[in-house]
Amino acid sequence: MNAAGQSRFHESAQAQVAGAATYVDDITELKSTLYAAPIMSKIAHGKLVSIDCAAALAMPGVVGVVLARDVPGERMLAAFAGDEPVFAEHSVQHVGQVMGVVVAKTVMQARRAARRVVCSIDQLPAVLDVHTALREKSYVLPPVLVKRGDAAAALAKAAHTLHGKLEVGGQEHFYLEGQVAYVVPQEQNQWAVYSSTQHPGEVQHWVAHALGIANHAVRVECRRLGGGFGGKETQAGHLAVWAAVAAHKLNCPIKLRLDRDEDFMITGKRHPFAYDYTVGFDDSGRITGLKLMMAVNCGFSADLSGPVADRAIFHADNAYFLQDVEIASYRLKTHTQSHTAFRGFGGPQGMIVIESIMGDIARVLGADPLDVRRRNLYGVDERNTTHYGMTIEDNILAPLLSKLQQTSSYDVRRARISQWNAASPVIKRGIAITPVKFGISFTATLFNQAGALVHVYLDGSVQVNHGGTEMGQGLNTKVAQIVADELGVAFERVMTTASDTSKIPNASATAASAGTDLNARAAQYAARTVRDNLAQFVSGLDNCGAGAVRFGGGHISSPSRSRAFAEVVKLAYANRIQLWSDGFYRTPKIHYDKTTLTGRPFYYFAYGAACTEVAIDTLTGESRVLKVDILQDAGCSINPAIDIGQIEGGFVQGMGWLTTEQLVWNDQGVLSTHAPSTYKIPATGDIPEHFKVDFWHEANREDNVFGSKAVGEPPFMLAISVYEALRDAVGAASPASPSQPVVLRAPATAENVLASLGGLQAADGR
Repeated sequence: MNAAGQSRFHESAQAQVAGAATYVDDITELKSTLYAAPIMSKIAHGKLVSIDCAAALAMPGVVGVVLARDVPGERMLAAFAGDEPVFAEHSVQHVGQVMGVVVAKTVMQARRAARRVVCSIDQLPAVLDVHTALREKSYVLPPVLVKRGDAAAALAKAAHTLHGKLEVGGQEHFYLEGQVAYVVPQEQNQWAVYSSTQHPGEVQHWVAHALGIANHAVRVECRRLGGGFGGKETQAGHLAVWAAVAAHKLNCPIKLRLDRDEDFMITGKRHPFAYDYTVGFDDSGRITGLKLMMAVNCGFSADLSGPVADRAIFHADNAYFLQDVEIASYRLKTHTQSHTAFRGFGGPQGMIVIESIMGDIARVLGADPLDVRRRNLYGVDERNTTHYGMTIEDNILAPLLSKLQQTSSYDVRRARISQWNAASPVIKRGIAITPVKFGISFTATLFNQAGALVHVYLDGSVQVNHGGTEMGQGLNTKVAQIVADELGVAFERVMTTASDTSKIPNASATAASAGTDLNARAAQYAARTVRDNLAQFVSGLDNCGAGAVRFGGGHISSPSRSRAFAEVVKLAYANRIQLWSDGFYRTPKIHYDKTTLTGRPFYYFAYGAACTEVAIDTLTGESRVLKVDILQDAGCSINPAIDIGQIEGGFVQGMGWLTTEQLVWNDQGVLSTHAPSTYKIPATGDIPEHFKVDFWHEANREDNVFGSKAVGEPPFMLAISVYEALRDAVGAASPASPSQPVVLRAPATAENVLASLGGLQAADGR
C-alpha cells in the first residue's frame, strides 16, 4: 500500500503524547547559560531620554544589561523596510517596545530586574486608531490603488446603490509555545541559534546583520515549534537577535523566552481593518460596480504589512466577478505593536468585506443570500478574470456550492429556521453558506522555491531534510509519505530531520499554505534522483531498460527478478553509486507586477464552502454555533486525517476571530486584553456537536505534488459563514426593517451583537 493518500498519524505524535518531543525550551542547556528578559516601554510614543539600570544591576543574580549601544553590527533590524530598531534608542513607538534586555543567572531574576530599570521618556502624541491615522496621513507604506473598468461610471448608472462601513478586529496568535530563542557562541565568532521560527533563513540573516558577520557564521536550527500561525514568520527573529546581541556582549549562551503577558505586549497581531464601500447592483443582486476603501492598521512599523495588504486586495473578490471595481488600500502607522502575518495573510480581511456586501445586497432585495452569491460567482469560460488580471482556470465554485447546499439540507433548514424565528421572541437563529477561493503561492514570486536533501543509508533507511518547519501541521509527515512512495519503501523507514540553515540555505518561510507544495516536491525530486540512480544500476545488473525497473513494497524489481531495497542499496554502494541527492523546486507559471498588482500571483486556487447555523440571545447578545457543514477542495489528499485536522482547526480559529477574540487598546495605547483571563480563544465547549467535514474529490488541475491542494489557510476563511449566519440571526430579530443592512462589528461579541440589534431597532423607530 502506498504511503501517500493514507491517514497516518503525525510523525511526532507518540513523542508528543509521551512528553518526549523536544522544543527549544527543552534543549539541554550548557552550564554557562544565562537568561534574558526584556525591558519594555510603558509609553505608546515618546522621546527616549535615558535608561537608568543601576537598580536592576544591583539585584541578586544580575550579570548585565544589554542596550542599543551594545549591538556590534547594524542597529536596525534587517527587515525589508529597514524601519525597526533592534532596541529602541532615540524614541519609543508602542507600549511594550523593547529597549534592551537584562541578563541574570535565572529566568525570574532577569524578569524581576527588568522591571526595576528606570526609563525617562518625554511623552509625545500617539496615533492609536486607523481613523486618526487616515486623517493625519500616517503611513508605514504608501497607499495602493487597484482599478479595473470605470467604477464611478458603473455606480452612476446602477439600478441600486448601497453605501456601507465595516470594522474587523485583529487577532492574537496564541500559539501554545511562546516566543523563545537560545543562542550559543561557537568557535571563531560562529553562532548556533535555536529558534522557534517559521523562517530559519531569515533568523540567520537578521542575527548575522545585527552581529556584523557573514551569514555562513550563523547556523539556525528548528526541530519543531509549538504553533506559529504566522506569528513566528518574522517576529521570532526579534528574540533571536536580542539573545544573540546579549550572547555576544557577555560571551556566553543566552536563552530568552517571553512569558504570555510579554508575548501579548511585544508581538504583533492580525491586522485590524476598517472599510468604506459603495456598491452598485441590479435587480437580481448582481454587482455592477464597486468602490472599496481598506484602512489597514499596521502598527508602528511595516513588518509584513505591505504583502498582507496586497493579499487583501487580491482576495477582495473572493469567489465573485467584479467588472468595474476600484480598491484603495491605506497602510497606516499607529503607535501599537507592529502587526504581522497571521493565517490567511490578509485573505480573511479581503474576503469578509465582499461577503458582507453580498449579505447586504440580499437583505436590501429581500433575496436568499445564497442566491445572490451564486449570481455573482466567477464563470468558467467568461466572467473568469480577476480584477488583477489572472484568468481562473480551475473554477469549481458552482458545483461545489450546489453539492454543499444539497448535503447540508440548506433549503430545508432555512425554512425551519424561518418558522423557529416566527415563534421564538428571544432566541433567534440564522444560517449562511459562504464560499472560499484562496490563491496558493507566496505573492512575492521569489519565495516560491524550495530545496531538500535525501540520504539513503546502507541498511535501506532514509533521511530527509528540507527547508520547511514543522509547527504541528504535519509537514514532515507528508514529506516522508511522498519520499517513501518515490523510493517504494515503508513510511516507517523514512525520517525527517530538523530544519537547519547549514543543510538547506536560503529557504523560504513555512507560510502561504505552500509548505507541502514546495518542500514535498523538492524532497520528491531529490528522492527521484536516488531512485533513478538505483534503477540505472539494476538495469545494468539485469540487462533491461531502466524504465522497466519498479519500486514498491520495500523491493526493487526488474522483469527478471526482485530484490529487497536494502540489498540493492548495499550492492549499489559497493559499486560506488550515489545514494544521496539534493532536490530543488520552483513553482511554475507565476508572475506579477508588484507595482500595479497585476498578473498571475497564484499557481492555483483552493476552494471550499461552509454552511453554518447559529443562535443568538436577543436579551444578552450571547451567541452559539449550532451546526457546521464543510466541503473542502483538498485535491488528492496526501494525508486525509491530517487535512481534516487542519480544516477543523482553521475553521475554529477563524470562528474565534469573528466571535470571541477581541483585542482592546485603551486610550494610553496599552493592550488591555493581554492574558487568557481577558482574551478568549474558542474552548471545547464552543465546538458544535454537529461538525461535519467532507472533501471535494478531484485532483488538483495543476501539476502539484500528488495532485494535492493546500489546506493550511483556506479553511480559516470558511468561518466567515459564522459571521454571516450571525448577521442573519440579528436581521431576524428586526422583521420591521427587512431591507435594512445589518451592521455588526467583528468580532461579534455579545456586546457587539447587542449594539447591532440596537442599531436595527433604531432604524425601525423603536
